[in-house]
This record gives sequence, C-alpha cells and structure tokens, in this order.
Amino acid sequence: MSVEPLLSLTLRDEHAVFVLRQRGREVAAALGMEHQDQVRVATALSEIGRQVLGAIVTFSTTDTPRPQLTIVVSGVGWGSGTPDGVAAAARLMDEVRVEDERITLTRRLPGRNTPEELAAARQELASSAPTTALDELSVQNQQLVAALEDVQAHRDELLQLNAELEETNKGVMALYGQLSEELEQTNQGVVALYAELDERSAQLREANEAKSRFLANVSHELRAPVTAIIGLTRLLLDPRSDPLTGEQTHQLQLVQSSAADLLDRVNDLLDLAKAESNRIEVSWERVDLAAVFGQLRGTLRPLAKPGVELVVAEPPAADLVTDELLLTQILRNLLTNALKFTDTGTVTMGGWVAEDRLNIAVADTGIGIPLAEQPRVFEEFHQVRGAHQTGGTGLGLPYARRLAGLLGGVLAMVSEPGEGSTFTLSLPLRPPPQPDEADLPRTGRALLVDDDPAARHRLRQILTGMADEVAEAADVRSALAIAARDRPDVIFLNLRMPGGDGTEFLAAAAGDPDLSAIPVVVVTAADPADFTGLDRAAAVLAKEQLSRHAVAEVLARIAR
Repeated sequence: MSVEPLLSLTLRDEHAVFVLRQRGREVAAALGMEHQDQVRVATALSEIGRQVLGAIVTFSTTDTPRPQLTIVVSGVGWGSGTPDGVAAAARLMDEVRVEDERITLTRRLPGRNTPEELAAARQELASSAPTTALDELSVQNQQLVAALEDVQAHRDELLQLNAELEETNKGVMALYGQLSEELEQTNQGVVALYAELDERSAQLREANEAKSRFLANVSHELRAPVTAIIGLTRLLLDPRSDPLTGEQTHQLQLVQSSAADLLDRVNDLLDLAKAESNRIEVSWERVDLAAVFGQLRGTLRPLAKPGVELVVAEPPAADLVTDELLLTQILRNLLTNALKFTDTGTVTMGGWVAEDRLNIAVADTGIGIPLAEQPRVFEEFHQVRGAHQTGGTGLGLPYARRLAGLLGGVLAMVSEPGEGSTFTLSLPLRPPPQPDEADLPRTGRALLVDDDPAARHRLRQILTGMADEVAEAADVRSALAIAARDRPDVIFLNLRMPGGDGTEFLAAAAGDPDLSAIPVVVVTAADPADFTGLDRAAAVLAKEQLSRHAVAEVLARIAR
C-alpha cells in the first residue's frame, strides 16, 4: 500500500459532493482507468457523498493482492442504519465494506503504478481546481448522453442480430424439413431392407434344410451302389471264384479300396446330414468302458503304420450312463485321426474320473497342428493344409464334437506343431436331466445372431415353446439395428463372424442405455479365452453343448 494518499478532502457542504464526484473521476483518470470505470467511481462517490456530509474521503492505492484503488469515507457516524447510497455504490465498485464509522470502496486498476507515476498523479490532482456545480452537472449530462448513445448503439446492434437470427432460423427450419424428408425416405428404405433381409433369411433356412435333405438323399442313394461294388469285388476276389490274373487281382483290389474310401465319405455326409437336422437320437444306458476300450484296441490296431504303437490303457472304474454307440464313434474318430497323422511314436488313449465327469484323452506324437490352423480344426469340411495333408471330407472332428455336445460333453484340443496333439473328451457320468415341457422358462422375443443359417435354425428349434418370437441376424450391424428396433428380451450371440466378431456387439450394446439391460447369451464354438469383453455376457454356452436343457437352464437363470 502506498504510504502517502493520492488525495484527501472533506465533505463540508452539498457543493463538496459535486467536487467529490469531480475528484473521483480525476483520480481514476490519473491511474489509467477507462472512461466507463471513471464514471462508475464518480457515480458511486456521488451516491454515498450526499448522505455523509462532514466525512473525510481519502484516495489511495494498494498493490496486494492486486493493484486497486481504495477510497475510504470516514469520520461521521450514521446511526443504526446503512446509508441508502451504499447499495447503489456496491453495484458500481468491486467491493464496498461498511464498518462503524468507515466505508471502504475498492476498484481494480488496469496495472501497477510506479512510485514516480503516483507522485505525478498527486501533483496533477493538487494543481487541479474544483469546478462549479453547474460545470460538474454539464459533465454529468455529457456522460449520460454518451451512455444513452451507447445503449442506442447496442439496441441497434441487437435488432440487427435478431434480424440475422430470424433469417438463420428460417434456413434451419428449411434444412430441418429437408432432413426430415430425407430421413423418412431413408427409414422407408431401411424397412424395405429389413423385409428383404427377412426374406433372404427365410430363403437361407430353406436352402440349408434343402442342403441337409440333399446330403441325406444323395448319401442314401450312393450307399447302395457303392456297397454293391464292394460286394461284387469281394466275390470276384474270393478264392472260390474263377481264377484271375495278377493284374486283374491288383486292379480289383484298387477298386475295392477306392469303393471303401468312397463309402466312408458317403457315411460322413450322411452323419453330418443327421446331425444338422437333429435326427440323431440319444439312447441312454449303462456303458461297459472296458468293452468299448477293448473293441477300439482290436479294430484300430491294424491301422497303425509301421513304427507306430497304439496304446489303449485300461479304463477307469466308472458307473457311466451315456450312448455307447455315439461314444464309440467319437473315440474311433479321434483314434483314426491320430493314427493317420502319426508316422512314428505312439498313439495313446486313457481315461480318468474327476468329480462327476469322465475324461478320455487321445494323445499322439504326430506332426501336430499349425497354430494358424488350430482355430479351424472343428470347422466342417476344413482340412489342415501342409505336406502331410491327406484325403477325406474334413468332417471327422466336427462330427465328433457335435456328438459330444449331444451327450452333454465337451471336446477340447491342445496341439504343438512337430510334437503332437491331444484331444480330450469330457462327459458327465449321468445324462443331464431333461426339462419338463410344462416347467420350461418363458421369454418374449429372442434375437439369434450367427452367420451360420444352420446354427440359427438349430437354436430356433431349441427355443420352440420357450420364446414367443424369434428374430435372426447374420452380422453385427444387422443385429444392432434389429435390437434397437425390436428391443428383444434375450440375445443369443455367436462370437466369430465375418465382418466383426461378437465382442463388438457386446461393446456397442453396453454403451447404449436402451440395449445395455438386455441379457446376451454367447453361443460359440471358439475358445472364450481368446476373446475379451465376455464379462458383459449373461452366460456363455459352447455350441457342442447346446441343448434344450442347457438353454432352458440359462433362460431360467436370467429370469431370476
């Protein structure tokens, strides 16, 4: 704070109030304040000065906490009330403090004044002569006229802005109308697209059903002539038949071998057709594992290449209830596949019981499966590529996994390229309880998201009697659009699809307040450990374990 005040005066009479106003304006000007701030200071002092005649008014400056003009009015008491002019002054100054016999007014300065500048201001103020009341009134009128002109200028500017805003609003309304029309046309196109998608989806279902019927019919039609070829060839090669030349015998053996291979492929296609159309019925019965293991050991040992040993360990003592025929098919497929790709070493099969499940592992020391191919080994018609690629339909492992799912089990794989593979079948010791149709959980609308029409058809059949309506989508984008439109009660989502995996759907649904509350059941043939974001799913079901019981259990859990 400066030691010496800039100016000090006493309000002896009413004329001194005009002088106070003049001095306040001059002090503000000397300290570099703008014209409007000068008028504010002068007017605030005029409002207070009329009510505190006899007071002493002191002008000074302070530097902390910031540069400001400080005006102190002191020396006169005003009783219990506060002068009326204080309220008006408070609206014009930064701060007005009222104490017992003291009023302090402050206003921020545009900058810090040096001691030399303050000394010059004092000298200038000391040499300034007070004007008359009329002169001060004239200055005040000039200030009022200038303020009115500013108000008029602002009013004219406001009117211009209002006119421009009106024109802008007209443009916005026109644009809004155009956008609304375009949006309406787009909505009509989307509705038409959905109708087309629904039609295409129905066509795909029909095509898939036709494919299954075609596979079944063709397989049946092919089996008869192929079986006849094998039978006739066996008759020709019978030693009791007419003797053949060596070349004829060799050629007939080739025919017999080729016919046997063709019959295997036809049987694979027939099995696939049955599995896809859900025409495989499970016969639950107690199974003698020792007999199953012994049969496989005896029938498959001749398939081992020279230098390869087939080792079938003694099975564990387990009270197993399952379908013996399907279990044998699964294990035969696994052992045949292992023997096919093992040139040296061993192929072993062993089992153990853990809690209420039977686990059977088939391990080999063969070529193993390349890392890039491992995610696709359970895909239908897919064969591992490479120097050891062999013939076949590529249906053995997918079919084995389907059968494992029908038995309530899981088929998993671990493989190391160059070192071998291990396939593990895990089955429940007892069949899963079948739900009573009368006690099935109910849901309103279900959405099935899967690029595979066969998978959607199978799940649609499973949901019969549980879901009132079922919608389908073949990709993530269509699924999000249908979900936003229909608000399904539950969504069944495949993870791996072309054009984006299911985790993108989970993330988008979680970020949408309208979709985040819809439970999502992930149904996948892939390993869930390969995906992130599955914590947003209400449940995860393996495709090979997909059954009416499993889906009913999940829907009941969601409903709770």
